[in-house]
Amino acid sequence: MDKTAPTFWHLPIPHTHHLSASAGALSFVGGAGDFDATGRIRNPGDLDRQIEGAIANVAEALAVESCGLDDVVRLKAHYTADRDDWEVIAALARFFKADPMPAISTAPEPLQPFSGQTIQIQAIAQRGWRTHSDVRAVPRPVPPQRQALFGGRTVTAGLRAGEFIAVANRTAEDADGTMQHPDDGVAQSHFIMGKHAETLAALGASFQDSVKMEGYYFGTTREQWAPLAKARMSHFREPGPVATVVPCHRLNPKKALTKVEVMAMRELWNGFDKYIPREDHWPKRVWDWVFPTPYRQAIRLRDTVWLGGQVPSRPYSNTGLRVMDGQLMPQTRFTMSYIEDLLRPFGRAPADLKLMVCYFTSTGTEAETVAFAKTLADCVGGALPPMTIVPKPMMHTEGNTVEIWGVAQG
Repeated sequence: MDKTAPTFWHLPIPHTHHLSASAGALSFVGGAGDFDATGRIRNPGDLDRQIEGAIANVAEALAVESCGLDDVVRLKAHYTADRDDWEVIAALARFFKADPMPAISTAPEPLQPFSGQTIQIQAIAQRGWRTHSDVRAVPRPVPPQRQALFGGRTVTAGLRAGEFIAVANRTAEDADGTMQHPDDGVAQSHFIMGKHAETLAALGASFQDSVKMEGYYFGTTREQWAPLAKARMSHFREPGPVATVVPCHRLNPKKALTKVEVMAMRELWNGFDKYIPREDHWPKRVWDWVFPTPYRQAIRLRDTVWLGGQVPSRPYSNTGLRVMDGQLMPQTRFTMSYIEDLLRPFGRAPADLKLMVCYFTSTGTEAETVAFAKTLADCVGGALPPMTIVPKPMMHTEGNTVEIWGVAQG
């Protein structure tokens, strides 16, 4: 064996894990960081160099699925640094030379999963979408004071690559960089959803085509969560998408109280944009929300199964109460049992997951991340899928320590 042969990067965990995978027409890379072949961060604490290393690792992982950076439709970065979102978006965009650039979502975080890490990058790609006949993009207004960061390039608010649509996450910041409704999270939610509706309409779609909604809000009580949740859900009708909304601990710019993004699927048929029917299952054991919502827990279309964010809520109920309060590992195992329940009616299992996004309570040590990954590996029962692992100082409440969603091969 040639010991000088290059070795792929990997996460600093002892468990077998995939760096990329595909479901239907989409390919996924989980939380790629500036890791070397030993799983160590090459440039601890240096955001700019870590972005360069992480993007190189994204490209390396995508190549395994016969994709390149030009095939990325949606990019998401969880970062920990004294930068604003526009600076991070610009730093990422320079590695994507072709226009339109991907829809880039950013989430500032106080913690990262591994020592010395300042950013992890998740990618969703579709092979060859730039050669398809149906490519549409909607520009995202950049505040005048931040436009120089992009050297005249157009930033993408929403991108349609054939049937797959990605709308970048955003706060209630307007085109001039002014935060709308600075003290009103409900009004900010409606502002954001209104802008997303405009973007989707320009792409020939609507919220009814959404397959995934993901958002962030400040708060650790049901009273803080519920008004914003009701504001968001009012923009959907049943059957809606699957959803994941978790607490945030930082947002840019100042006075932003929430941030939301959506992904959707819609087909072009005989020259008309058409809704794509989806199959959904909701086993009775799987929890429900405390008030009626249009969201689903699991939907399948185009050989992909999309899961809503699963939490350790009591089964067979909509009480909002948790099981195993405050116990991360037992709650993680329990939450993974919900994922198993949701995949079973589709004839799928956790081993069919091609992307897993995990939020969990942590004090920020690498040892906690490694222990959490071990529990995930035990529950998946094989090689872990590409993963984005996001430690949080606190989740929804002290009793709830984890939320997990994913995409499976359908």
